[in-house]
Amino acid sequence: MGSALTTIGLPVALGIIMFGLGLALTPRDFARVGRHPKAVIIALLCQLLVLPALCFGLVLWFQLPPVLAVGMLLLAASPGGTTANLYSHLFRGDVALNISLTALNSVIAVVTLPLITNLAIAYFLPGDEALGLQPAKAIEVFLIVLGPVVLGMLVRWWKPAFADRMDRPVRIASIVILVVVIAGAIVSNLQLLLDNFGRLAGITVLFCILSLTLGFVVPRMLRVDRRQAIASSFEIGIHNATLAIVIAQTVIGSVEMSLPAAVYGVLMFFIALGFGFLIRGRGGDREARRDGVAAERATDAAEVTPPER
Repeated sequence: MGSALTTIGLPVALGIIMFGLGLALTPRDFARVGRHPKAVIIALLCQLLVLPALCFGLVLWFQLPPVLAVGMLLLAASPGGTTANLYSHLFRGDVALNISLTALNSVIAVVTLPLITNLAIAYFLPGDEALGLQPAKAIEVFLIVLGPVVLGMLVRWWKPAFADRMDRPVRIASIVILVVVIAGAIVSNLQLLLDNFGRLAGITVLFCILSLTLGFVVPRMLRVDRRQAIASSFEIGIHNATLAIVIAQTVIGSVEMSLPAAVYGVLMFFIALGFGFLIRGRGGDREARRDGVAAERATDAAEVTPPER
């Protein structure tokens, strides 16, 4: 995973993915947060506070080696990716809320990701300051996470028609490049991955299941409607594993620290798919449809109602 293919290819793949996210974003996606404050606040609290604490407990329970433990916390601190939007769409979640949460999480992660990673390093690797995210590296995280997103948003503001045309090609290109790069990384470091797959498969699968469950159950308990709870579930349960791998390898400089994200990145697709079918069900599907119709009617009513004078 330390080859030129990954040290150059992975950041390029991540940059294209984040640029594609920016192409789909407008200021309205951030403004929408104010219209659904309850769902957003609950999702962010789960993402930023509950999830790292849950991951910390799992790491102690599974007794992972220190570097892998930090890798798990780095994964937990990574925001949701665009894949969450796809799953939310497939299982009738509130995709608009997903887009807003992804945008907001990407901004907040610039602060929280270095903070949580440094706390994990201080706990599990005390005295090893060389692995920390010092201010210069934190700026690098900022550029990796937000730079391409801002560039994509500027392109959309400047040339909206071009941004619409490029949306699909950029998505396809990012997937192709990412698959090629990850396949190359696996082949070049197959033995290292196999040596650690057994000890990481259990914790990554459990972490993914608990994250998805947390993101769905907590909002429902707090009376958030089902479509928004589905969106929250996938946003919290599907992390940007590519970002965690890039930060571990290119910013921190540890191939071993990227292994939890690599294993998680392979397994999460199947777990999220199964979870989506589980929460949808026949009754849940009807409820999601009903919530969706109600939301659309409310939106239409708001658009056609003339302003008061």
